[in-house]
This record gives sequence, C-alpha cells and structure tokens, in this order.
Amino acid sequence: MKSKQLLIALLLLANVSFAQQADLVGYVNTLQGTNSKHELTRGNTYPTTALPFGMHTWTPQTGKNGDGWKYQYFIDRIRGFQQAHQCSSWTRDYAVFSLMPMTELVVDENKREAKFSHANEIAKPNYYKVQFDNKIITEISPSERGAHLRFSYPKGEKSILVLDGYNRTSGVKIFPKERRITGWVSNGQGFKNDWKSYFVIEFDQPIKSYGTWENKNNTIMADSLSAEGRGKGAYIEFAAGTKVQVKTASSYISAAQADLNLKRELGADKNLEQTKQNAAAVWNKSLGRVVVEGNSEADKATFYSCFFRASLFSRKFYEIDAAGKPYYFSPYDGQVHPGYMFTDTGFWDTFRAQFPLNTLMQPEMHGHYMQAMIDAYKQCGWLPSWSFPSEGGSMIGNHAISLLADAWAKGIRTFDPKEALDAYYHEAMNKGPWGPANGRDGVKEYNELGYVPYPKYRESTAKTLEYAYDDYCGYALAKMTGNKKYMEIFEKPMYNYKNVYDPSTRFMRGKGADGTWTKNFDPIEWGGPFTEGNAWHYHWSVFQDTKGLINLMGGNKNFTAKLDSVFTEPNKVKVGTYGGMIHEMTEMVMANLGQYAHGNQPIQHMVYLYNYAGQPWKAQAHAREVMTKLYDATENGYPGDEDQGQTSSWYVLSALGFYGVTPGTGEYVLGSPMFKKITLNLENGKKFVIEAPANDKNHVYIQSATLNGKVYTKNFITHADLTNGGILKLEMSNKPNEQRGLQEEDKPFSLTK
Repeated sequence: MKSKQLLIALLLLANVSFAQQADLVGYVNTLQGTNSKHELTRGNTYPTTALPFGMHTWTPQTGKNGDGWKYQYFIDRIRGFQQAHQCSSWTRDYAVFSLMPMTELVVDENKREAKFSHANEIAKPNYYKVQFDNKIITEISPSERGAHLRFSYPKGEKSILVLDGYNRTSGVKIFPKERRITGWVSNGQGFKNDWKSYFVIEFDQPIKSYGTWENKNNTIMADSLSAEGRGKGAYIEFAAGTKVQVKTASSYISAAQADLNLKRELGADKNLEQTKQNAAAVWNKSLGRVVVEGNSEADKATFYSCFFRASLFSRKFYEIDAAGKPYYFSPYDGQVHPGYMFTDTGFWDTFRAQFPLNTLMQPEMHGHYMQAMIDAYKQCGWLPSWSFPSEGGSMIGNHAISLLADAWAKGIRTFDPKEALDAYYHEAMNKGPWGPANGRDGVKEYNELGYVPYPKYRESTAKTLEYAYDDYCGYALAKMTGNKKYMEIFEKPMYNYKNVYDPSTRFMRGKGADGTWTKNFDPIEWGGPFTEGNAWHYHWSVFQDTKGLINLMGGNKNFTAKLDSVFTEPNKVKVGTYGGMIHEMTEMVMANLGQYAHGNQPIQHMVYLYNYAGQPWKAQAHAREVMTKLYDATENGYPGDEDQGQTSSWYVLSALGFYGVTPGTGEYVLGSPMFKKITLNLENGKKFVIEAPANDKNHVYIQSATLNGKVYTKNFITHADLTNGGILKLEMSNKPNEQRGLQEEDKPFSLTK
C-alpha cells in the first residue's frame, strides 16, 4: 500500500515538474503577421529570433537594405540574415549588418538572394532554420546581445560567407589566423558624436580566403584585410562543403565591450544546440509567467505568439560592464552613463496595453524603465515619445506621463515623482524642436482656448483629446504624491475633451480658433482633425472620464446605442485629407465590423466601455468576437500594425479577461477570458488564478463571479487584487446576465462620479 502511495506521489511530482517545464516556446510562431505590405498590414512583423527584450534581434531578410519591410511572407527569396532592431516598418532600422552564405561569391544583394520554401523553414523565438533550394542550411539561436549561427554547405560545394555593412558607413577587419572578423556600423538616425555599433564575429573553422567589398558599386577587393567607408563589407571562404559555427555579439559602447558580451553570453556554448536550449529555457520562463489551460491548441498558439511579440519591446539599450554593473551609451547626449536605458517603442501605441502588461508581468524591468525615462529627459531636455533609439517626436500626445502615473498607481516607485512632474510640466507647456509629439503641438491655443484649433493644426481634435488624458495623468500622479501645485495646474485641462464635443452630432469635431465647427462634417471621413482615423474612432478617446462622456451624450441609453452603432454602421470610408486609401482604411473594411478599426490603436479600448454604462455583457461578447475573428498565429495573424507589442498586448490582456482602459488608475476593466483556466505566476512569487471551467466559444458571458470565495459584482479588478494573489472564479454562460454589475460601485473609474 505504501509503495502504491509513493508511486502516485512520484507521478504527481513528475506532472508538477512537467507543468513547470512546459515547452511554451513550441506554441510560438514568429512568422505571425509577416504577410504584410505597404497597402495591407497583417502585422508588419518579421520573424524575430531574440531573447525577451533583447538588445539585438536576428531575422532573415527578403527586402532590400533600408526597406522597412524586412521580411514579407509572400517573397520566396532571402538575401541575408540581419542583426536588426527595427520597431516598425514605418521607421528606420539601426546598427544593422547581415551575413549571407553562398556557394559562389556574389556580393550584389539583388543577385545573391537564394530561393527557399516555407516548408523548409522553422521560426521560433529561440531558433530559426531555413534550407535554401541550393541546399545551404542556416540556423540561428539568440543571446541578449548576440547570436549563435550555423551555416551548413552542400558537400563538395564552395563555402562562402558575405558580410554586408548595410546602407551607411561601416568598417571591417579580418583576422584569418584568429578565425575572426571585427567591425562597426553606424547606420541609424539622430545619433550624437559619430555613434558606432561595434561587432565581433568568431568562426570555428579555418578561413581559406578572404577580401572586402563595398555595396554602392559592389566593388570587390580580394585579399584585403580591412576597409572603412560607406557600406563596407567582407567575405570569407572556408573549405568546400563545410559546416561552420558562427558566434557574434555587438556593443554600442566599445569593441572591448562587444568582446565581453560575446564571451559572457556565448563563450561557454560549444555548439548551437546549447545556445538553442539556453534560449528555450529563458523563453519558457518568460512565457510561463502566464499558463493557459483549456481551449484549442490553435488558441494557445495565438496566445503565446502574441505574448512573445509583446515581450520584445521595449528593447534593452544597456550593457553589463566587467564588474557586472549596467551602463549604456546614451542616444540622447552621446555620453556613457551608469544605469539602464531602453528603446524601440512609440508611446502613442504602447501606453494603452504594452506598458500596462509590463507593469503586471515585468515590474522589476518596468521600474528600471521609469527611471530611464527621467534620465532621458535630463540628457536631451524632453521626455521620450517615440525612440528608435534616439527621440523621433513622432505621432501625438505626451504619453510618457501615462507610463509614470500608471507605474506609481501600481506600486512601482523607482523614480522621483517631483522630477517626473517637472519634466511633464515642461513637456506640456512648450513645443519641442522636432516632431508633433515632442513637447506639445498647438500648446499656446490649447492653454488659451482649451483645445487645439483646426485647421491651423493638423490632427487637432485627436491632440486635444490625448492632451486632456495626459493632463489627467499629471493630475493623478500629483494627487497620489501630494503635490498640490501640479494638481491645481492640471485639474482644469483634464476636462478639455468637452471643448471638442459637438452635442448636435454627438461626435468629437474639428473646431476653429473662432469657436466654429468645421463645415461639411462626415463621421466616416478620415484625417483632418483626427489621426489615422475618423470621428467614429476618436469619439471614445476620453479614457479618464467615460462617465463624463456619457453625460455629454445624454445618458447610458444614448451612449450604448452609439457603441452598438460602431459595429452596425456600414464599413465605408471617405479618404478625407489622406487623398487615397491608406492601409488602416483597407484593414477596417476587410475586418467587416462596421466602423470598428481594431487594426489601429485609437479604438482598441472601445469594446470595454459598455462596462461604464450598464451593459457589461456586450463588452464580454465583443471582446471575444474581436479576439476570435481578428487574431490567429499565422502569417496573416493580425488585423493591422502590430506596433511594438501593443496589438499583441491587447490580445494577451483581453485573453486574460480584462483590459486597462485608463492607465494611471490601477484598474483593469473586465471582458471575457479566452481560456478555462489561466494562472499568472507573478514576479513577487504569488499566483493569481482565473477559473472559468464552462468557458468555450459559445459560453462567453459572465453569469456570476467570486473573488477569493466572495461574491464579486464589479466590472473591474484592481492591480492590487492581482498582485496580492488569489482566485477569480467565473461562471460562464451562453446567455448574458443583464442584472450583474449594474450598480454605480460596480463601474470602473471615471473622473465624473
């Protein structure tokens, strides 16, 4: 009897161990969203091989050097394997070089490309493999600041490797006896002091012959050991039919640091299999912070593919010195500083879900990020808004304050709130030297009139709405930290959304400096006073005061009727000031959900607003509909731009069953979870479990709920509820419960009571 009990106990322990070591990385398809082009976005992603938030990533390259679309699924030829950092197809990459194996020396990127089939391609976070039709095999596994590659050449064929220095200045040195290449690239935008990214490449096979070349005229210099200038590269040849392992790492600080990064991260790995296993362990630990159970394998693949993509941004821009301490080259002032720095994100996209997801799942890293933003302000005079890696000032709004207020509301206190508020005040009262999101476009009129006038300023209504939300975040951070001065400054303008609401149409409108509404208004017309959208999309951008918006519209009935209308209106487009169809318009039409344009960020919170107006069951139904209809794990897996983890993070949070409509409050608004059981393995060692045993594609409605055994009627859950650990149990039904969550105390935060 005792032996039987011991055997059962051992089996149970084995099952627990298996669950802890689950191969979650196996669910991820890094090709998700790669079937994109300028006219139609299915994600605008590339198959990233990297570690979570890694400083460098690696990807196969189907596009020309400098093309924003690095890899497009429908192209069947590869021209190189890149060290890459591009955060969006619409921004330039930086610190790029590529390697290309071939059996004949051809340096021209258009002529050296090799044909392949997706049937001969494996694309995982920890491992990429492709076999060309010419039988050359390339494999890649990542470290944080480098990669381990292996090139296998056909028996008896020449074995040549070409290094391409990309499209700006670069330098290379070949050391044949040491089986090594060192060099630097300086491609990128907005850098200080002749910035360089230093790289080192080591080979495990002897170098037979070598030379350098330049990619402007594709001129080859045989037997040359070094070159510097525009687009300089190198080539080396190994013995015929060889299999060569390649280790590489880069540094933004120095050649010596690049060497240190290589030794520290890849020095102990004797073969690529070790690096592959190490990377899998890192990813399984990261992805294992959320364990989902129930539902289909396809649903799990979608979830973990999105969670992978959400875990790439923002990228680490810091390195670890010989003493084990973090330091970084600043893209803002061109100096080396101690501490942490991050890059490759645009806050207009990511303040909504990507950063709130990090506050929950990556709080330690997020804390480093908050101080890094203050440091960036000190180094360049402005808070970041869109960094790649220096400040671009792109898009609209001053959303760094959203990140800071949200972090403080959720207990992340790694920065001085007075410094943060001083920086935001400077941002809110001045126009910066570049880009509409650097400082405040239309600041004088916004402060005097209470709105940004149109047509004096493009996208003015969108700017007014987002400035008002940001002013709320300034007010909230001031209130949480007892700063009465800034509370008084931002208390009034956080209601400025009211100044661009037209009661006669019940829409947000463009408004002139003289107070007149823009003529010939049509809510389906894109552009003009709106950013990449129309009045149907931006009407809901009152994150801080949904109740106030409800009151402006005449109550819950009018509000929910208009929410319904978003989905029932014809999915027609008027191109407006864009002058022609842009991809966001095409994606909205293709989604066939009326005027709901989930492929772009402004409307992504909208489905959750039913919770504020007495119809939470509609939020549950629509959230599940969007997840099910618009996402999957394939190359067509996104409904539009993935945008630095934002669209992925929307899915991850929504699949957990909630979404942060108002960052800065510490609340998440309830929707409908995607799985029967979800376990959050939190950084503080606690677990929060969401149980919905009856959950399936038909049972999407919350009939009743308990939190830690007590009846729970609220339409939101707090960050503290989650991080304290516990169990949220949901009874799911195929019919809505129209009586649950209707009391005022059940509704999420709004400024207006």
